[in-house]
Amino acid sequence: MKARPMPETPGAPERRDSRSLPRRSRSGGSIDRDAPLYGALDLGTNNCRLLIARPSRDGFRVVDSFSRIVRLGESLSRTGRLDDRAMDRAYDALALCAERLVRKGVDPKRLTAVATQACRMAENGPAFVERVRRGTGLRLRIIDPSEEAALSVAGCLNLFDPRAEAVLVIDVGGGSTELSWLMKGARGFDTVAWMSAPLGVVSLAERHPEPEGGTSEWYEAMVADFGAAIASGGPDGPDFRARVAEGRGHMVGTSGAITSLAGIHLGLRRYQRDLVDGLWMTRVDCEKAADRLIALGPAGRAAESCIGPDRADLVLAGAAILEAVQRAWPCERVRVADRGLREGLLLQKMREERQKPRRRRRRRGGGAKAAPSE
Repeated sequence: MKARPMPETPGAPERRDSRSLPRRSRSGGSIDRDAPLYGALDLGTNNCRLLIARPSRDGFRVVDSFSRIVRLGESLSRTGRLDDRAMDRAYDALALCAERLVRKGVDPKRLTAVATQACRMAENGPAFVERVRRGTGLRLRIIDPSEEAALSVAGCLNLFDPRAEAVLVIDVGGGSTELSWLMKGARGFDTVAWMSAPLGVVSLAERHPEPEGGTSEWYEAMVADFGAAIASGGPDGPDFRARVAEGRGHMVGTSGAITSLAGIHLGLRRYQRDLVDGLWMTRVDCEKAADRLIALGPAGRAAESCIGPDRADLVLAGAAILEAVQRAWPCERVRVADRGLREGLLLQKMREERQKPRRRRRRRGGGAKAAPSE
């Protein structure tokens, strides 16, 4: 799949996302308690996730969040349709999200709700979106891969090493994986290429069922499969690759599978976002964590608190995707992101709201002269 030029990243934050900062006291004045609440809802192939946040001086503060594994894309790659039970699971999760939004008092005008690969790919995806609208009032918008990639980049910008000259963002989803190549320019990072590979943790795991006593050969087959899917991707010319090879670039990986990999690397007894989000891992760290996951087997992975039974059959597919990208674009440093598309949606919506008064002032100030007062 050939990489294509990408439009300007929407919603790029003007200030740091405050989720990456230590919490401040109320007296610090970083949160406007009267500021309205915003919501971002992401219905993916595997997860349904919601963030409710309030703007702050340095980004935003999360007020409430929700995440549930729904596996909306289960069997989709085989049938081309969303399964009835999968739709019911997703609908139930979305109904809970709608209740939270009402309970918190989020104005529907300040909610952005999107659906990604499963609804894009499924023959009955639009019909499911209409069912959700009628039943819950939520208006899901099916976004295309280019917007999905751009939003993920916007949500992760604060994790870019300011000294880096090149960054590759990997957003591993359930049904697709978006890759964005960025290089530093005069005004910050510019996306020079992107691609969407039609394989994610759910679709890759379904193509490669784990054999009894999972083996390294099975894992290598997943790495090779995804490697073939991205073989034609990336920017033209040697500049990006040269900068990364010389240690002037790094990767950012965002997905539940990659954060789970980080939890295994850290040996966490329970998942801790403050330890995982922003964590630097080396390529060797990633490979060792994948080796450990293979050795654990399905039951051992399910028993790991950072993985659990819902991700036990998917986490190695995520590790294989990351390894395939690392082999295609060798890079020693990976920064783990427990953030991405939802954060990008919030920042984009907040930015649009901040710009509205300015646009109104310009309209009032221009044009015909005001009539003289009586």
